[in-house]
Amino acid sequence: MARAGLTTERVVRAGAEMADEIGFEQVTPTELAKRCGVKTASLYSHVKSAHELKTEIALLALAELADLASAAVAGLAGKDALIALANVHRDYALEHPGRFAAARFRLAPETAAASAGIRHAQLMRAVLRGYDLAEPHQTHAVRLLGSVFSGYVGLESSGSFSHSSPGSPESWTEILDALDVLLRAWPRKK
Repeated sequence: MARAGLTTERVVRAGAEMADEIGFEQVTPTELAKRCGVKTASLYSHVKSAHELKTEIALLALAELADLASAAVAGLAGKDALIALANVHRDYALEHPGRFAAARFRLAPETAAASAGIRHAQLMRAVLRGYDLAEPHQTHAVRLLGSVFSGYVGLESSGSFSHSSPGSPESWTEILDALDVLLRAWPRKK
């Protein structure tokens, strides 16, 4: 029987908070049950397995990030939209490192198809419309943006840029300027 006051949503949110504190990979039902003040068996009345817990945290992170990105790029186009989208990803990763890692958790195909991950691709494609990229170039550009955002913030959050000059924020700005130039001059082979 589920503990009074403990809901699946609360369990998932507590798991997301834990992921930000100790790392997404370190979140387990046992550790989360301790945090929630219940026995592990009680936690399983809200999530069936460690994999389901991680999936639910990933879905939460994808939805949060999609909501933030939608608000950030609303009404913007071109370079302004690109910068807004990039900064939302970077800011979210720095503020919520465990959730950002969770957003990259591999989901089952049917779960991914129903997730906010679809909104992320749509947002990137909306930003790329300002660069007049048709398929298949647009798909390649979506993959490039995702790689840059994820790769840069992953390296930055692990401290890879903390021991050299110029500072990471300056590099980020220059990289976004370079991405804008690249997207404007994208090679359009047929």
